[in-house]
Amino acid sequence: MMKNLGAVLVGLIAVLIVLSLTVFTVDQRQSAMVFQLGEIVSVKTQPGLYFKVPLVQNVRFFDKRIMTIDSTEPERFITSEKKNVLVDSFVKWRIVDVKQYYVSVGGDEMRAGTRLTQTINDGLRAEFGKRTVHDVVSGERDKIMDILRQKADQDARKIGVHVIDVRLKRVDLPPEVSESVYRRMESERKRVANELRSTGSAEAEKIKADADRQREVLLAEAYRDAQRTKGEGDAKASAIYAAAYGQNAEFYAFYRSLEAYRQSFKGKNDVLVLEPSSDFFKYMKSPGKRK
Repeated sequence: MMKNLGAVLVGLIAVLIVLSLTVFTVDQRQSAMVFQLGEIVSVKTQPGLYFKVPLVQNVRFFDKRIMTIDSTEPERFITSEKKNVLVDSFVKWRIVDVKQYYVSVGGDEMRAGTRLTQTINDGLRAEFGKRTVHDVVSGERDKIMDILRQKADQDARKIGVHVIDVRLKRVDLPPEVSESVYRRMESERKRVANELRSTGSAEAEKIKADADRQREVLLAEAYRDAQRTKGEGDAKASAIYAAAYGQNAEFYAFYRSLEAYRQSFKGKNDVLVLEPSSDFFKYMKSPGKRK
C-alpha cells in the first residue's frame, strides 16, 4: 500500500514538472517569443496561458510598457551663430514589433537605447545647426521637438520600436558665454525701454497740447456765451428801465433821487459838500411839486 502511494506521489510530481516545463503565461505588460533550437517559432502579444514543447522550446519575455531614456549629462550642440548650447533631453519609447526588435538589437534594451540616443543626437545637431540661440531656447522649441520625434520614430521603426515623445528639458548656454549674452540682452532691453519712454513722452506732450487747446476753445466759447447772455440781460434791463421811464418820468426821477439820497447818507460820518441851489436838493426843496 505504501509503495503504491509513493509511486502515485512520484507520478504527480513528474506530471507537475512536465506541466511546468510545458505551460507558460504571458502578462498583459509583456510580449513573449517562443524559440525552438534558437529559431523563432512564434510571438505571443496577447496575455493568457500558452504551451510549449519542454526541453526543445524556450520562451523569452519582453516588456511592452513605455520606457524612458533620460540623459545623465547635457549634450553640447552648436547653433547657426556658432554658439555652444547645453541640451538636456529625454525620450519615451516602447516595443511594437517584438520579432523585429529581437532581430535588430538582439532584444537588448541597452542597445536599443544607444541606437535611439544616437538618432536623437544626430537630429538635434542638424536642427540646432539651422537655428539661432533664441530659436532653440524659446522661439521654435516645440517645432524642434516635433521634428525630432518624427525623425526618431521613423528610424526606430526599423528596430521594431515606436518613439512616443521627445522632450527638451533644458537648453542653456555654457557658463563661459552666459555672462556676455546676458549683458547684451540687458543692453537691448534698456534700448527698447528708452525708445518706449521717448515715444510715451512724445505722446504725452501731444495729448497735453491737445487738451490745452480744447481747454482754451471751451473757455473762449464759454466767455462768448456768457457775454452774449449778459448783453441780452442788459438789453432787457435797459428796455424795462426805458419802458418804466416812459410811463412816468417824474416818478422815475423822484425814485432815482431817493436812491441817491440813501446811498449818499448811508453812514453817520458821511459828509457831502454841495451848493444849496444844486439839483441834488431838488426834491428836498419842493417835495410836493409836480410837473
